This record gives sequence, structure tokens and C-alpha cells, in this order.
Amino acid sequence: MTETPPGTAYAAAGVDTDRAALYLKNLLGWVRKTADHRTGTGRSLLDVGYFASVLDIGRGQGLALSTDGVGTKILVAELAERYDTIGVDCVAMNVNDLICVGAEPIAMLDYLAVQDTDPEVASQIGKGLYEGAREAEIIIPGGELAQLRDMVKGVRENSGIDLAGAAFGLVDVADVNVGRDLAEGDVVVGLRSTGLHSNGFTLARKVLLDDAGLSLDDTIDATGKTIADHLLAPTHIYVKEFKALKRHHVTLKAILNITGDGLFNLTRVDAAVGFVIDRLPTPQGIFDEIQTRGDIPIEEMYRVFNMGIGFCFVVPEREVQDALDVLARFPMEAQVIGHVVADHEKKVVVPGLGLVGKDGHFFKT
Repeated sequence: MTETPPGTAYAAAGVDTDRAALYLKNLLGWVRKTADHRTGTGRSLLDVGYFASVLDIGRGQGLALSTDGVGTKILVAELAERYDTIGVDCVAMNVNDLICVGAEPIAMLDYLAVQDTDPEVASQIGKGLYEGAREAEIIIPGGELAQLRDMVKGVRENSGIDLAGAAFGLVDVADVNVGRDLAEGDVVVGLRSTGLHSNGFTLARKVLLDDAGLSLDDTIDATGKTIADHLLAPTHIYVKEFKALKRHHVTLKAILNITGDGLFNLTRVDAAVGFVIDRLPTPQGIFDEIQTRGDIPIEEMYRVFNMGIGFCFVVPEREVQDALDVLARFPMEAQVIGHVVADHEKKVVVPGLGLVGKDGHFFKT
């Protein structure tokens, strides 16, 4: 196995994940100290860094909290002048994290910063937020609009926006799920993504639009979809699938949102285990287009992107068929993609591609 991480096209595009990890470490050094501010109602039940946080609100109930934004996918929306899907992304990036701790999402607040107050853009963003909230079965009881002309810059005059949210859910304290009970032999069921979801767009834009000089109106595969169609496909919301599995009493030993860092999201579980991912489906064509045109090593593709898997449920082997039967009722294809192994190094091994992932980097074997 090559022990030196490959050069990173993502860093060259402007996102240095290793430097960001140090930045976050320094920030969290102070943020973690705030846990001492509450010792009764409102105390945090989890350390900072899992998909969502959970506060003890008494009587055996936990309040789950998550926050996230749409990121530079918004720049594609600005270029295409299509804003009706990024609201869905905002909801998805938040509620998909909430369900990872076993919580049922109930509400979200949005934060919209704008360079200019264009009513038509607001209407499109609002429509997306509505559609996302409908799919997630939540309400949006409020939010914030900030006019930041001197701070928010877009791809053209007055087009700049930023969209983020904070979501809330409820979970019994006894049911908070961080993958603590995973054991060798448990099975990973993966659900397809709709494409990039909302991660890796700095690299995708650089490769496709800047370096390759493609237009958002160009088509790249037999589907007839344009690059804009592929890039702006909204992030799938997996709340209904989660609720259905719970309703049918499928044991969910871990619930994992495959976002930035791709399959490394599996290793966030609170158990000394690794994962062998040996039955991955073929990624959607947009990933091949990015890899080929950018000459990006497979190690980096699987570090940056979800590569076609948007969400995972880890279940006991005896309940795999039950899980698949429930998930077959939903539009996003579900299949067994791998299994859990005992491993204190928490590696992610993809034998079909000759990849071993450790400490946030994939290496070729």
C-alpha cells in the first residue's frame, strides 16, 4: 500500500481538507468548552463532531440539532439562473444529518444572505424550501434574511447569495444512535444518491466549467440531460426511508449520511470497526465525466464525492432482507454494499477498486 497520500486536485481547486481539519480543531478547542455551561436540562449528550448534536430536554427526551448550508452549488445555480432546487438541498443537508442520530426531524430555520433582493429569485428559493420541507415532513417556522452587499459576491453583478439552515428533531434519549453497538458481520445497505448532492462542487466546477470549458447547456451522456441538470439535481431526502424502517422495526445499528469525505463518513461511528465495501454500484455518469476530464485519481474521487451512494443504514445480517423489502417501496435504489469488520484503525476497504482508506485518505494497494 502506498503510504504517501496522492496530490489533491481539490486543494488546487481551493479546498484544502487537511488544512480545514486543523482550522476546525482550533475552533472546536473553544466550542467544546461550552459543554460545561449546562449540567441539567439542555446538557449535550454527544461530543461535537457527529452528524447532529442531541440535548437532554428532560423526561427522557432529546432535542437533536444540525446545521449546514448548500455551499458552492449555489454558484452553479447563479450561472444557470435556476434557483428552484437549492432550497431542497438546504433542507436535505440538514435533515439527513438529523436522522443519523435516530431523530425524527420536525422543523428547520433558514438563513439567506443576499447581495440584492430580487423577488423572482426569492420565489424560486422559497419554492425549493417548501418542496424540501414537504418531502422531509417538517415545518419552517421562521428564518433570517440578511442584505450583505459588501460581503456576498456572485458570478455576476448583484447575483450573490448564500443559503444555510439549522434543523431540529426529537429522539428518546435511550434511542440516540451513534453506531456504538456495531459488530463484525453487520451489513451496510447503501441507497443511491441523485448525483453530487451538495458536496465537491468547487472541484466539479473547476474541472468541468473552468478547465474543460464546458457550458452548463452541454450534454454529457445518453440521458440528454445537460451539465446544469446533473449538477443542480437536488439532494435526496432520506427521511421517509428512515421512518419506514423504524415503523417496520428494522434494527438500525448505524445511520450514515454520505456527504463530504464520501465513504469516510462510515468511520464516524462510535465503535472500533472498519468497513469492507465490496458491492458498489456503478457511479452516475457525472462522476466519470469529472474524473476523466480532470484526470483525478480514483483515490481522490472517493475521498471528495459520494460516488453514487448518498446514504447508508447498517443492519444485523438477519434483518437485511427486511430492510431491503421496506426500501424497495421508495424511488432511490437500495442494495447491500458491504459489511462491518473489527478494526481499531477504522479503515474503509474497497477491494474492487484496490483502495484502502485510513485517516481521511484513500491509498491504492
